[in-house]
Amino acid sequence: MNSDVDPRRARVHLAIRIATVAVALWLFITLLLMWWWDKEPAPFHVLQHTQQRAEAAGQRVVVGSATTATLIHIAEVLEDKRGGYIANDLLPPGLWLDNQPNWELGAVLQMRDMARALREEFSRSQTQSVEDAALRDAENYLAYKREKWWLPSFESGLASARERLQDYLLRLGDEREDNAQFYARADNLASYLALVEKRLGSLSQRLSASVGQPRLNTNLAGDPSATQSTAQPGETIVKTPWLKIDDVFYEARGSTWALLHFLRAIELDFAPVLRDKNALVSLQQIIRELEEAQAPMSSPFVLNGSKYGLFANHSLVMANYVSRANAALIDLRKLLASG
Repeated sequence: MNSDVDPRRARVHLAIRIATVAVALWLFITLLLMWWWDKEPAPFHVLQHTQQRAEAAGQRVVVGSATTATLIHIAEVLEDKRGGYIANDLLPPGLWLDNQPNWELGAVLQMRDMARALREEFSRSQTQSVEDAALRDAENYLAYKREKWWLPSFESGLASARERLQDYLLRLGDEREDNAQFYARADNLASYLALVEKRLGSLSQRLSASVGQPRLNTNLAGDPSATQSTAQPGETIVKTPWLKIDDVFYEARGSTWALLHFLRAIELDFAPVLRDKNALVSLQQIIRELEEAQAPMSSPFVLNGSKYGLFANHSLVMANYVSRANAALIDLRKLLASG
């Protein structure tokens, strides 16, 4: 009887060992891929990329080429970076990654703002002009839910948006076409910057809340007749939950990365307007602040030390650059509004 039991036990033990080794190997490969995928894309050269795209299409670089080509390329980066688009992954290693999906969120929100500005501001000469159908479709495709993996997935939306933006870009650079335009004016640039101000202002507040701070209610300040739907306390303590601190930080990293490239493109497309308003240096200073926000991380973790403690607080450092960029944006918008 023992001779019958021992072989069975041996086979069971062998199966357990094989399963253990297989699980360990799968876990090792998964962790290795997590390390490899958890890498922020490097910045790219906006002018060089715009020229290469125009040459590949056999067209010239015109006003609006840089901004449109940059939006297309950022969509390509989201699809082609290490691990591809991760936010809607259902299986490891993408499912276990945390930083990259939040980085993608920041970039996607900036892309949506730019797509909206292209459709509503840059491609239209006045409020009564007809919108460009390709830009309308591109904005709708980018509005797909970020975490959606079933058809139509967000990746399919990115691909469709790129196709429609490419159609607009080709018509923009075609001398025989006049139904696609990009109007580089001070007023429509100011409208886009107003969108960016709100985006950066929100990020700055959320980053600063990493250590918790009391805030006075200024929602109705400056207007004695202002009202709101429900009453709020005069002072609140705002603090980001501990598990959300790195989420906000990497969202800010993705947002400033995308915005950095959009403003570099705007520097090219709106150069005459900016020089006329003596605002070129102001834009370049904003770009400088966003470049500093993209400095490499020397720590493997997002540290959350106290305000004047022994350890760094990466969220407050990022909030500093975001706030400085936002303050400079407000000044730039005032310059554009002046005569």
